[in-house]
Amino acid sequence: MVSYKELGFSNTKGMFEVALERKFAVPGYNASNLEQLQGIIIGCGESDSPVIVQITQTSLKYINKSMVRYMGKGCVEMANDLGYNIPIALHLDHGGSFELCKSCIDLGYSSVMFDGSHLEYEENINITKKIVLYAHERDVSVEAELGVIAGIEDHMKASDHYYTNPEQVEDFVNRTGCDSLAIAIGTSHGAYKFKVEKAEDIPDLKFDILQDVRRRLGKFPIVLHGASSVPRKYVDIVNAYGGSLQKSFGVPETQLRKATQYGVCKINIATDSRLVFTAMIRKYFQENIDQFDPRKYLGSARQELIEMIKMKNKEVLGSAGQAGYI
Repeated sequence: MVSYKELGFSNTKGMFEVALERKFAVPGYNASNLEQLQGIIIGCGESDSPVIVQITQTSLKYINKSMVRYMGKGCVEMANDLGYNIPIALHLDHGGSFELCKSCIDLGYSSVMFDGSHLEYEENINITKKIVLYAHERDVSVEAELGVIAGIEDHMKASDHYYTNPEQVEDFVNRTGCDSLAIAIGTSHGAYKFKVEKAEDIPDLKFDILQDVRRRLGKFPIVLHGASSVPRKYVDIVNAYGGSLQKSFGVPETQLRKATQYGVCKINIATDSRLVFTAMIRKYFQENIDQFDPRKYLGSARQELIEMIKMKNKEVLGSAGQAGYI
C-alpha cells in the first residue's frame, strides 16, 4: 500500500473549495495511454489549470494497475520537470465495487468514484458509505452518483436516463458522507448523446434540477459526467478520412459554462479526448502513407489534444489560470 501523498498527488477537496468560490470547474480528463497522459499534463500545465487525471476500471485493466501507479507518479514528475506548479489528482472513474475502490486507494489514488447509480437507493448508500469510511481514514476523496446517465462509454452502458431526484440529495450526502456528488441533468456518455437530427435540436440541460440540488446542498461539490462536447471539427475529420460518425452530438459548451455558475465544480471529459486522437491519427495516416513510426502519428494526436485541453480550460471550464489559488 502507498499513500497518494508519497506520489505527489493532491486531494480534490481543496480544488473544489476554490472552484466553488471562484465559479469554475476542475477538469476531469480521462486517459487510457501514455500520450493522453502527457497531453493532459502539458495542456493543463500550459494553461495553469488544476487537473484530475481519471482512469476507468477498463483502462486500469488495459494499462495494468502497477503501470498506472508509476505512470501517475510520472505525471507529477513530468509537471515538475517542465516547471508547472499545478495540483494533480489521480481519480478512479466509475468504480463498480468496494473492492476496486479499496485497491485503487491502496495503489495511491487520491480520489475514487463509486458508481452505484444503477443500484437500489439503500444499496447505493450502504456501499458508498463503506467506501467513504475506508477512504477518509486515508484522507482520500470519494465521489458518488445519484441518478442514471444514459449512453455507452468505456465499460459503462445504460439505455435509460433517470434524472436525479433533488429530494433525495440531502439524505444521500448526509448518510454516505461522500465528498462530491455526480448528478444526472441531461448529459450522457459517448459520442451519441442526443437522438436529434441536427445540433439546433439538442435539448437544454435540466438547469432547474441543478439549481434545486444546489439550493438543497449549498456549497457542496457537484459533478457532471458525460460532458464531452463532441466538437464538429473532429467529427468532420474522422468522416473525411474514412470514418463514419453520423448524428453524433455532444453537450454545447455554452451550457457547460453556465453549469459552472450553478455549483458544478468538476466536469468529466473522455469522449472528446478519444475523438481527437482518432481524428488526428486517421488524418496522419492518409496524408503520410509511407510513415510507420508511432511517435509521429501519436505525437500529432497528442499535440492536438494539448490544444483542445487549453481551449476547454480557458473558454469552457474556466479553470485556466486558477492553479495558483489552490
